[in-house]
Order: sequence, then structure tokens, then C-alpha cells
Amino acid sequence: MNTLFEQAKTASRSLLALSDEQRNSILLKVAESVDENKEILLSANRQDLAKMDKDNPLYDRLLLTADRLHAIAEDMRHVASLPSPLGLVSKQRTLPNGIRLHRVSVPFGVIGIIYEARPNVTYDVFSLCFKSGNACVLKGGRDAECSNKSAVEIIHNVLRREGIYTGAVVLMPSSHEATEEMLNAVGYIDLCIPRGGRKLIDFVHDNARVPVIETGAGVVHTYFDKDGDLSLGQAVINNAKTRRVSVCNALDCLLVHKDREKDLEQLLAPMKDSVAFHFGEYGREWMSYDLSIRIVASLDEALEHIRRYSSGHSECIITQNEAAARRFQKEVDAACVYWNVPTSFTDGAQFGMGAEIGISTQKLGPRGPMALEEITTYKWIVEGNGQIRP
Repeated sequence: MNTLFEQAKTASRSLLALSDEQRNSILLKVAESVDENKEILLSANRQDLAKMDKDNPLYDRLLLTADRLHAIAEDMRHVASLPSPLGLVSKQRTLPNGIRLHRVSVPFGVIGIIYEARPNVTYDVFSLCFKSGNACVLKGGRDAECSNKSAVEIIHNVLRREGIYTGAVVLMPSSHEATEEMLNAVGYIDLCIPRGGRKLIDFVHDNARVPVIETGAGVVHTYFDKDGDLSLGQAVINNAKTRRVSVCNALDCLLVHKDREKDLEQLLAPMKDSVAFHFGEYGREWMSYDLSIRIVASLDEALEHIRRYSSGHSECIITQNEAAARRFQKEVDAACVYWNVPTSFTDGAQFGMGAEIGISTQKLGPRGPMALEEITTYKWIVEGNGQIRP
């Protein structure tokens, strides 16, 4: 498999010569090709869907529709419209000896992504990596094998027509062995990002010899405070839970202040016919039409529950009490902390980033939705006129 890694490494060097205008033009052409080849892409996706039980929580993540493909193409166009993350000077100074320093943003080089039954990731990763001057190595799951192959073939066709080396996006075999190869591709993979459930993330964390940014599984809470507005709470909770139950920003556990327990039935009314409610089962990422519920005595108890069970992804408070909301925002340790807004907004596109390459729950490096800025690094440009260090 070293040949595939070498292709990506070679491509990463050639991408440095492209202008932002060239990158944008190619992204727009790929987006157009996605729109033009919807039936081919949907046919490949149906092959994958036929092999998965519809009751599997991953089924919705695997599913592509005409509308979803159109949204994918629109996200790619949005990425093309964004300012380039490259060549930005974040620090500059002139030293007393006259040496001039500039800290300038540059690509990582080759970014490897390991993901499961999420064919949309193929498009998001390509668009963000290509825009930021990175080559990408994709390792999708077996469940989405046909969908991913079809997507990469369409991308490669555009790259060939435009004279761009197709090593800019490499699709690995869907085998477990390919994952291990990626995690040990020292000298080829500059950064690896896993996107998936806890089991995948832990495996990557425990076995990688290349640098890793962890994207966390979501164990997501919403706390309905004693001063929460009932109609607002109904809408926010229902959207957070039922919009798409299989995604990492979906609500897993609802905490309700004891003074509002009398309103619980009404609070849950919008989803009573679709969601199963569980009392006493906490710390679980459901990815299904299930919801844990706990009655708490105070904001303190809600905060303590979140400290114990949160995965550090997204947490929300519903309240009209600004002091309570500010305290919640200050004390909750998560990548995204919401006040009267559903956690379903934890998404790169929703944050105005065009798309996302993952949602980081770690604190070292990027945190939250990662897009163009988060997949660049920097180098120091040092200029002088013959100065000598004493």
C-alpha cells in the first residue's frame, strides 16, 4: 500500500503550485459533476444500502438521496467561495538585530481520514483538503464501499480533465488491514483524523504512530432549567433529538429541574410517538430514537451529571435566566456549549465553515467543528541581511 501513500505525498507537493483560483475552479467543476451524476451515485449507494438492515442506526448515515447530494454539491460550492486559509500571516515582527519574522499558514501535506458508513465525508474531506492545499487519503468503511468508490471516481475524472494528479485524493481498500497501514504510515501521513463511533476512535488513538486529532463520539445533554420556557424547550429538544438521530450532535440525555417535572409530559409531547424514553441509563450515545431522562434537584446537579457523563462534544441549557446560562457556559467543559439553541447546530456548514472534516473534542489543537483553518499549520519565514548570532 506504500504506492498509494507515495501517490498522495507526491500530489501534496504538486498542489502547492496551484493558485486559489485554480482550486476553486476545480471544486466548482466537481460540484457540477456531482449534480450531473446523481443517478450513478445513487445507484452505487443503493448497492450499499441493500446490504444493511434498515433498523441499523448507521442506515441513515449511509443513505444518500437526490436532496442530500445536492446539499453536498452546494457545500462544495460554499467551500470554493470561502477565503483561502493559506499564506495568512498570524504573527510578524522585526527583531532588534533587524531579522524579520513572519508566521505563515501552510498545508499539513497529507491528511488521512478513517470513517465508517458516511459517504458524505468523502466529498467534505476532498473539498476542504483540496481548498487548503492538502492531499487526502480516505479509508472508508466496508458498508459504504460502493458509494465511496463512485464518489472518488467522479472526483478523479474531473482532476484528470483539469490536468491535476489524481493522487490528490486516494481511496484505500475498506479492509481492517488498510486501517493499520494508515496508522503506521510514518513519513507519508502528516495527520490522521478518525470519524466514527467510540470503538473506532479508541482503536485509532491506541494504535496510531502518526499524529492524530480525535473526533469524539457525542454523548450530548440538554438541561431544562427551572426558568426554561416551555414552548421554546419543546422545539429545541425535539429538534436536537429527532432531526437526525444517527448523527453525533443528536441529543442523548435530557436533564430536567425538579420544579419543572410537572411539565415533562408536555415537554416531550412533540416526540412521544417516535422516541422511547429511558430513566437511569446514562452516558450512552444512542444514535437511535431513544432518549435518557433524569430529574435533577438543581443546576449544580445538572452540571455534575454532565461532568460525569459528557464526552465533551455539545451541551445545552434551556433557560430564561441569564445568570444560570452564563454559569452553565462557563463551567461546562465541551467543544460547543449552547443556550436556548439545539445541539443539532454543531456542524461545520452551520457554523459558516462550508463543511467540516470532523468535530474535535480534544483540547490540544483544534476544538469543535474543523474546517479550512483547522487543517492548516504554519511555518516561520525568517529574513535578514547577513546577521550572525553571537
